[in-house]
Amino acid sequence: MLRPWLMQLKIDRNGTQAIYIQIADKIILYIKNGVLKAGEALPGTRQLSIELKVNRNTVVKAFDILLAEGWLSSSERKGTFVSMNLPIKKPVKAKGEQRIQTTEIFRNDLIFFDDGLPDTTCAPVNELSRAHRRIFSKKAKWQVMNLASEFGDINFREAISKMLNFNRGMSTTAYQICITRGSQMALFLTAHSFLEKGDIVMVENPGFRPAWDAFRHAGANLVPVPVDDKGICTEYIENILKKHLVKAVYITPHHQYPTTVTLSLERRLKLIELSNKYGFTIIEDDYDNEYHFGQRPVMPVSAHDGINNYVYIGTLSKLIAPAIRIGYIYSTVSFVKKVGELRKIIDIQGDNIMEQSILELIDSGDIRRHRKRMLGFYSEKKDYFASLLDTYLKDKITYKRPDGGLAFWLKPKMEVDLYQVKKMAHSNLVGFYTPERFSFNESISGIRLGYASLSKENLEKGLRVLSKCL
Repeated sequence: MLRPWLMQLKIDRNGTQAIYIQIADKIILYIKNGVLKAGEALPGTRQLSIELKVNRNTVVKAFDILLAEGWLSSSERKGTFVSMNLPIKKPVKAKGEQRIQTTEIFRNDLIFFDDGLPDTTCAPVNELSRAHRRIFSKKAKWQVMNLASEFGDINFREAISKMLNFNRGMSTTAYQICITRGSQMALFLTAHSFLEKGDIVMVENPGFRPAWDAFRHAGANLVPVPVDDKGICTEYIENILKKHLVKAVYITPHHQYPTTVTLSLERRLKLIELSNKYGFTIIEDDYDNEYHFGQRPVMPVSAHDGINNYVYIGTLSKLIAPAIRIGYIYSTVSFVKKVGELRKIIDIQGDNIMEQSILELIDSGDIRRHRKRMLGFYSEKKDYFASLLDTYLKDKITYKRPDGGLAFWLKPKMEVDLYQVKKMAHSNLVGFYTPERFSFNESISGIRLGYASLSKENLEKGLRVLSKCL
């Protein structure tokens, strides 16, 4: 058991109270104040006696008192710990005091349907470890310890540029790309480099609330636009444009968040036409382009010929692992320069070593092989999840099998209180996100269930519980 800290106990050597009693009382005070918490390890008696410059027997005597009174517990060959059953009366809640409610309860035994995270057990950990070793075995390994560009490593940006050009039909250069710590940072930097107080931004409803938060933080006024089975409604956008000056439209066209629908080609072209006519910028968040299970993914809106005003945001976190915070912005050179200037204020550079490591994975082909493996893995799991929905929820929900992404959008057939359903599900250790996560004002009746991060066993258990609750 590691005990890297020392207890700062002040002893009055000239006082009338015995030193071992002082030690015991100080430890009790630390426990009551929450400095020492239930289950935490204490330093060994020898270590503590050296720190306090007292005889070890004095510390042993203090510990014996604390053990006898129930403040501490000991385990042979493991050490001494703060008791899990402390002899402390529960504090009475002050009048008018409110208990802080958490929105989610996460326990080890809770089956939680996230909104489309990848399976971290499949992350290319070994490949990433080898990439780290290769970096630090190079002759010029000291160079990665220097400060790098606020836009990201130039070689890494070249690799991202090639990926966009070859895989997504774009025509980019490295100087049009800025690497960020995930797509959320990309959204925040975009909002603050581009928007001014009072600017109007049109957003999908239902949609991605963290993007809304970034735009609002920059001072923008948001106008929700309905989404149907063809994506964001361009006719609604056109009507607003005739009355108001709009600065930007934010979209997730590949697999719309949360409904998973793909923006139709007709509406993509119409959106570009409106953007060029009225001068607003299309902010395209292509958050899970890697996972498309059809014959080929739909080309991003930003890749179409003739588009003039665009900011394209992507991420590698879905492909590798959520903890790997690598996102990027692609736009005009002048806009990317603005992003870099702002980024330098809050974050001088990105994670240079991680960028170098992922570049190693790209150059070695490990990323390409990993992507191919995961496409097959998730495609099979998606079909299995659909079969479970047909088994347990066929009479209770409607859904359209998505052609990509790591989540399904379910709509209850009958009017139902999804917040009550969630409460019932939680009592059976099953969780999911309720509509306030993606609804603009009024709650939209729908559930987004991610299937990728859960085991097949837990997917079945979870849907069985949801079936009963619905």
